[in-house]
Amino acid sequence: MSLDVYLNFNGNAREAVEFYAEVFETEAPTIMTFGESPQNPDYPLPEEAKDLVMHSQLIIKGSRVMFSDVFPGMAFTAGNNITLVVVSKDEDEIRSIFNKLKEGGSVGMELQETFWSKCYGMLTDKLGIGWQLSYDNGEMAM
Repeated sequence: MSLDVYLNFNGNAREAVEFYAEVFETEAPTIMTFGESPQNPDYPLPEEAKDLVMHSQLIIKGSRVMFSDVFPGMAFTAGNNITLVVVSKDEDEIRSIFNKLKEGGSVGMELQETFWSKCYGMLTDKLGIGWQLSYDNGEMAM
């Protein structure tokens, strides 16, 4: 299991990930845009979202730091744009931690299957800390 950091940006995630890659002298990042992700025909992707960063990551001093732009229309507050990410190869562990953290908090996305994880969810705990939990069966997209 790992505990990672997720940074959200308001349209400048590409600039941020490239900047931090240079600062920390990491490998060049792979960047996936919202436009490159699998699309749901029931929810067409707005044109202004297509080139925004959906996901990128760097390994900085042994820690995974992930980056994304917020989706158009979603709230963005500088300073509150960081979440902690738990990634585990044990799905039961993901479910247990998620259920404990959601008590007294608010769930942004219930645990569910996504194209990058068989079990993924987001929440804010009762202390106001944002969390993402993701099961990694070794087939994660990024």
